[in-house]
Amino acid sequence: MEFAYTAEGPSAEQGTDSDTGLRRDFWRKARRVATRVPFADELLAAYYCAFDRETPLPVKATLLGAIAYFVLPADAVPDVLPVLGFTDDAAVLATTLKLVASSIRPEHREAAREKLAAFK
Repeated sequence: MEFAYTAEGPSAEQGTDSDTGLRRDFWRKARRVATRVPFADELLAAYYCAFDRETPLPVKATLLGAIAYFVLPADAVPDVLPVLGFTDDAAVLATTLKLVASSIRPEHREAAREKLAAFK
């Protein structure tokens, strides 16, 4: 694979403080909700693509925006609402993935499947 990993995901060695904060917050929330959201595999694949060194910068920026929306506690529909809570997150992610689908490679999807299996 083209990207480095830590136990939590791709390595944050060169990350900025906000970058590593996003990574930390992402993994906390992903671990907590991964078994409850039907789009968890796509979310994790997007994460791995966003932090892949080979991913073009515009694609990274687009994916990081969608990931940040997922992580932020204040969004259009609060995540604490049963059933509806993640619909806005899913819509943002689906739209983003449609825009950057060609950049998400099989190795991103495989890494996502492995991590999701580890959460269960």
